Amino acid sequence: MSRKPAYYEFFAGGGMARAGLGEGWRCLFANDFDRKKAESYRANWGDEDLHVGDVRDLSTARLPGRADLVWASFPCQDLSLAGAGAGLKGERSGTFWPFWDLMKALRQEGRAPALIVLENVCGALTSHGGKDFVKICEALAKERYRFGALVIDAALFVPQSRPRLFIIAVQEVVAVPASLLRHCERSEVLQNDDLFHTRALVAAHERLPRALRANWLWWNLRAPPPRNKSLIDVIEDAPHDVEWHKAQETNALIAMMSDVNLAKIVEAKRAGRKMAGTLYRRTRYQNGAKIQRAEARFDGIAGCLRTPGGGSSRQFVLIVDKSKVRSRLMSARETARLMGLPDDYILPRNYNEAYHLTGDGVVVPVVRRIAANLLEPLLNARIVREAA
Repeated sequence: MSRKPAYYEFFAGGGMARAGLGEGWRCLFANDFDRKKAESYRANWGDEDLHVGDVRDLSTARLPGRADLVWASFPCQDLSLAGAGAGLKGERSGTFWPFWDLMKALRQEGRAPALIVLENVCGALTSHGGKDFVKICEALAKERYRFGALVIDAALFVPQSRPRLFIIAVQEVVAVPASLLRHCERSEVLQNDDLFHTRALVAAHERLPRALRANWLWWNLRAPPPRNKSLIDVIEDAPHDVEWHKAQETNALIAMMSDVNLAKIVEAKRAGRKMAGTLYRRTRYQNGAKIQRAEARFDGIAGCLRTPGGGSSRQFVLIVDKSKVRSRLMSARETARLMGLPDDYILPRNYNEAYHLTGDGVVVPVVRRIAANLLEPLLNARIVREAA
């Protein structure tokens, strides 16, 4: 590719999509509503391309040049896994629509991007019985895009369980190389237990009207090499922003565990080596009453980071070394490492702001995998075709 491809980054947060796209791409425009996240964006990337404000207030006059790619990790709060949230009608996830108005306006101006990536939680597949996913696909098809989706768990790249939905759309006029597509039917996807086309995704595809399925592409994303980092590799011995609990605090957490989770502690003690685990406090029902439980895991990966709205949303670190058990909150730098950010990435000084920034982001190596194996080959093929 003779020139660096250009992109717009919407709902940019701290610029984790930008980190994943890397130096081979150039950012023309970035936008986020959250001023605190924007401070982190400026600290790491400068503010030349950044516009802080509500996407509802943007017009295409603000968008310079023509982007090859638009990346949009639009808010996920209203797209619950149970489908009981407000969905695309919600105040937060509903910002997809003013964003999409900008995409429609760009096409009218002859500046439609060749590629669009939409990232969100997997609940977007089932929200409102799958109707929200259908609406997104309808929006893409009306603007002459073909599209497909992938469910990628960040645990393939970093020691964090974080499955996310990536809808990757390409203009109809772009010729898609056969090597980037899987030629399969529903039964084949399920039979082969495809890594990135989950049963929930296949079911969402089956719910699409026949006309929309004609626009569907089964993307062929190659599996990454085995992950070489475990949770213990990201844990700090002496974090500066959180303190190790006193023995009574650790014992209080252990006392909240069920027999199943207590057995995990026992097994970790028997391992004969230092073991790192994580823990969340969750509200469960027992005999019809609410009870708070501490649920741990020692499988080498952390639970999915969440944006902190209260104590139960913060993840704890557990270290078991022979008979000794220690606990504390996860540090901000540890959360950044779990998102694939380098240690020189500048985090907010405030712990809650740093945790919110990372917990609400996209995992950097996942973006890089999509870019290297789908986005860049698509743009290379387009440029070769145009040159021919």
